[in-house]
Amino acid sequence: MASTGPERREEEGAPAGEDEDTGAQVAPIVKLEVVAVTTGEEEEDAILDLKAKLYRFDKEGKQWKERGVGTVKFLKHKGSGKVRLVMRQSKTLKICANHLVLPTMTVQEHSGNDKSCVWHATDFADGELKDELFCIRFASVENCKTFMEMFQEVAESQGKKEESEDASAAAGLLEKLSVGDSKTEDKGQEEGSLATKEKVAVDKEEVRAEADKKDETESPA
Repeated sequence: MASTGPERREEEGAPAGEDEDTGAQVAPIVKLEVVAVTTGEEEEDAILDLKAKLYRFDKEGKQWKERGVGTVKFLKHKGSGKVRLVMRQSKTLKICANHLVLPTMTVQEHSGNDKSCVWHATDFADGELKDELFCIRFASVENCKTFMEMFQEVAESQGKKEESEDASAAAGLLEKLSVGDSKTEDKGQEEGSLATKEKVAVDKEEVRAEADKKDETESPA
């Protein structure tokens, strides 16, 4: 008869032996260097950052196609002051929208959905300039309104910036023209003065020649 005593039960219930920690350290075969990852946004400040879903209108199929779900941003360049709209997909970080916000752009609410809005843009997300019609949908009406207000505000500010730059350029051109006219006038005055001096000198020579000729005529043979 098999023994079922406490010794047998303890043997059956005893846990399997665990691996012992020897304290040995294994050096990695390959050393990986830290690589700095750049996004191209280092010289820009984000003035808006919202989660949304983006669509583009397929002209051939005449239907809306999803571009991705992610974060849409308005990025203002620290140097030039120009603002671009950039949207990346959440998981892959693939760019699904990338274009400047221009003074001529307008955004409007998508008909039948107060959480969505549409706009036209010359986009560079695919590595080449394309005319696109975008539609973006937010989780709330408030986020959609915030996006539209910021879009219009940026477009208007870019228009004022261009007007200011044009005015400065025009002022600089006028200043150059004024300086040029002044130099031309001064040069003309100098040339006139020089011509007068030359004429006076010629007149004196003619008078002297006439006097000498007269003296020769009057002198005795």
